[in-house]
Amino acid sequence: MTARTTPTTDQGRPALHRRLGVRDAVVIGLGSMVGAGVFSAFTPAAAAAGSGLLVGLVVAAVVAWCNATASAQLAAQYPTSGGTYVYGRERLGPWWGFVAGWGFVVGKTASCAAMALTVATYAVGGDARATRFLAIAAVVGLTIVNLRGITKTARLATVLVVLTIGILGVTLVAIGVSNRTWHSPFEGWGTSSAYGILQSAGLLFFAFAGYARIATLGEEVRDPETTIPRAIPRALGIVVVLYAVVGVVLLAVLGPAGVAGSDLPLLAAADQAGVSWMGAPVRVAAVLASLGALLGLVTGVSRTMLAMARERDLPAVLATVDERHGVPQAAQAAVCAVVVLLVVAFDVRAVIGFSSFGVLVYYAVANAAAVTQDATHRRWPRGLHLLGIVGCVVLVVTLPWAAVAVGVGVFAVGVLGRVLAQRLRAP
Repeated sequence: MTARTTPTTDQGRPALHRRLGVRDAVVIGLGSMVGAGVFSAFTPAAAAAGSGLLVGLVVAAVVAWCNATASAQLAAQYPTSGGTYVYGRERLGPWWGFVAGWGFVVGKTASCAAMALTVATYAVGGDARATRFLAIAAVVGLTIVNLRGITKTARLATVLVVLTIGILGVTLVAIGVSNRTWHSPFEGWGTSSAYGILQSAGLLFFAFAGYARIATLGEEVRDPETTIPRAIPRALGIVVVLYAVVGVVLLAVLGPAGVAGSDLPLLAAADQAGVSWMGAPVRVAAVLASLGALLGLVTGVSRTMLAMARERDLPAVLATVDERHGVPQAAQAAVCAVVVLLVVAFDVRAVIGFSSFGVLVYYAVANAAAVTQDATHRRWPRGLHLLGIVGCVVLVVTLPWAAVAVGVGVFAVGVLGRVLAQRLRAP
């Protein structure tokens, strides 16, 4: 019998297991993007831009495409865990990598808590105690799945994605067949301001941001130089089409004012079309989609934590890898514990605006790193990544000032902590 060989990194540390193919990576990306955003992101986008949200969707898709190609190109050259944290360190320097990694870990950990509460809210309604209990159960349950290996994560993501897209498709067809009163999707087009359109783009962009999860799993993908550049654009392309269809249907059934005035626009569209019986399936789809997004978030944050711990930017114990299942067990347990504390202590859905700030900084660093790659590793034109940097900066300045202020404060805490840690470690 041949003994099992534990994979290691180039530095001789235990590595994660390469078990994901193209389909698995695409599914995990889809699960991360087809989250609660498809059920709720259109409301604030319509409030900001009216029917101009369709232009905002195009802008968001272009910026997302720039960021996606940068992430795919870098992941092919650096097929390890950590995403832009690693790319920033390798291409721009340790501080750039830290800024990207810190923004991702802090912002997305808060997003994990928010997504867990979203799952529970759709499932049980407004009972605060039941909502928090179910949110904690969702986080712990998905963490247990993750601890059993990345293939278990991919299988669960496949189930969630298939059910979510299936229910969403049936809902859209039922609304389209039954609705009798139609609006033009371009109603009030000329009243949308440029600022409102850019703000809607910023809101819709974060519904696409889950493709980063594929890059953070670079150490668990088979043949990453080929798999990741194929998986990221495919996952993003599918989601762009899906969001475009949903946006057009909502505007055509409810009109811009109706979309902006509804917290749950798909349910409102079903009521308007006379198929209110679709309400229950839509809520089920929202729960499944939010679970898929939460699964991707927990997975991605733990892999970035692993990479940062390997470089001592986070406590070294978080670099522990379960050799049997090939997963970062300590990092996953830490993510679970922090998210549970956030769920218990805060209503984080109201205070995670800085997450948007952190994501845009993360992708700005990714594009900047991609600009420095040489012709040997370049798959897309350098100008695409320069456009990505500009797009990220433009979307940042459209965020509410309160979110920007909180984001700057969170980054300042991280930078100060790293400076102090380096001084304490210095001889």
